[in-house]
Amino acid sequence: MDDKTFNKFRALVFKKSGIYLRENKKSLLLSRLGKRMRDLDIKDHKDYLNYILNDNSGQEIVQFLDVITTNVTSFFREEKHFEVLTQYMKQWLGEGQRKFRFWSAACSSGEEPYSTAITLLEATKGYQVDMKILATDLSTRILASAKKGVYTEDKISTVKKPMLSEYFKRVTDEGQNLYIVKDSVKSIISFNSINLSTPPFKMKGPFDAVFCRNVMIYFNNDTKSALLKDIARLLKLGGILFVGHAESLTGQLSELKAIKPSVYFKEK
Repeated sequence: MDDKTFNKFRALVFKKSGIYLRENKKSLLLSRLGKRMRDLDIKDHKDYLNYILNDNSGQEIVQFLDVITTNVTSFFREEKHFEVLTQYMKQWLGEGQRKFRFWSAACSSGEEPYSTAITLLEATKGYQVDMKILATDLSTRILASAKKGVYTEDKISTVKKPMLSEYFKRVTDEGQNLYIVKDSVKSIISFNSINLSTPPFKMKGPFDAVFCRNVMIYFNNDTKSALLKDIARLLKLGGILFVGHAESLTGQLSELKAIKPSVYFKEK
């Protein structure tokens, strides 16, 4: 792929997703595009770019973004965040709150919202509550997988055994153990496609907590600032924002106060 074509791909990715591919990401792009181009029997990268641009159905840009979007996650990733969420849930319950709304902003293949749901179900045992989680991602392919809630044995290795037996159903398919998230967990989650680079969003909020982890590292400062501003708008006073441990909001948003590494609080 020549530099001119690479830069056109970079511009297209940024325009459609807000993801900023750096100059040193050509090899990454090449590896991601390979299978899709083989599926279409397209051998030249310029031809594939033109194929995307001339596809009036808009389906190929979706396929393109699906293959370049990184989806690396696990159940209870950055476990301290779920411990903090449990602490705040106990506080809010103690204050009499019974309606809760949460947003998993870059939910990938579903491990984050399902981990959140399990944490909430554990924290609210013995209470009658109205509880919903909005789980969003740009990739329609990965959202379809997340909705199914089916995971291989290696994917659920970070789920504690009591939670595994209570919130998952084990089935065997062609000799392989699979774990399916139970309806009691699925019922409080709604999955939708959202492009985080295009705020303001249609949701009204307010959210008690927002997980927006390990996605802003792909955005430039302007895109990140616009996203954070809208998240702050959607958070309730006293609400919590969780970001990835590699991300920092220093100097980005005065409305949110750091209370722990990668955990921010919207002051009342």
